[in-house]
Amino acid sequence: MRKNETANARQVGGSHYTKLAIQPWDYVAANGLGFFEGNAITYLTRHKSKGGVDDLRKAVHFIEKLIEIETQEQGK
Repeated sequence: MRKNETANARQVGGSHYTKLAIQPWDYVAANGLGFFEGNAITYLTRHKSKGGVDDLRKAVHFIEKLIEIETQEQGK
């Protein structure tokens, strides 16, 4: 990274995030979301510009795992 360049100003492997009004990692950080929520949001955000239906499936997979964790923690 160059001096005075922010991580948001560049993207490794494409430009599907740098074109957005709000990058997924900024949304995740601002809202204090965890790993599973963050990944689901990332895949949902990029599905139209990168991975299509596969990205939607990945988002669902992260949500399914989060549901498993939450239900185990609640003893259900």
